[in-house]
Amino acid sequence: MRRPDEPLASGVSRRDFLRGLGTTAVSTAALGARSVAAGLAQANAERLNGPGAVPVTLAINGERKTFTLEPRTTLLEALRTNAGLTGPKEVCEKATCGACTVLLDGVPAYACMILAIDAQGREITTVEGLSRGPLTPIQQAIVEKDGLQCGYCTPGFVMSLTALLKNNPRPTEAEVRKACSGHLCRCGAYPRIFAAALAASTRV
Repeated sequence: MRRPDEPLASGVSRRDFLRGLGTTAVSTAALGARSVAAGLAQANAERLNGPGAVPVTLAINGERKTFTLEPRTTLLEALRTNAGLTGPKEVCEKATCGACTVLLDGVPAYACMILAIDAQGREITTVEGLSRGPLTPIQQAIVEKDGLQCGYCTPGFVMSLTALLKNNPRPTEAEVRKACSGHLCRCGAYPRIFAAALAASTRV
């Protein structure tokens, strides 16, 4: 039987080999622990927003604006209360009615379900930013087709239909209906809204 301190063929004894193996394992564990600790420290540093108000910069309708907001502030609250843009409507706050719809990088999104702090770096467009002059084709068509009654839900419909017509200038009625599926009109003006979208598609 080979003694622990008897050299192996490589010239290294079993005792030295085991001692080196233990040292390597400890060193590896220590490096792993340091790596995990560094990762946790970085993650914690990235999450340090609040609970007090922090600067939040938003690109709204082509302009960059900085507000001091609590991290829990929704994009809808920031737009209406801080930016003074009341086109997006505050209704359900549960992403069920579509009245607060804005465009984020050209894609319809519920402003009530997005934190303002998370909208940084995105291009935000509200109904106020669609046109600085005459009404857009979809806005004009909704007026002509009497596609609004109380008008409270109209800005949301306009935003989703604007995105639809930009990506699909000649939609079918089924595609129009699908684009409006996330919106609720309590006045029941759906047929006229659909007709308006189809009419606007001939003008874009």
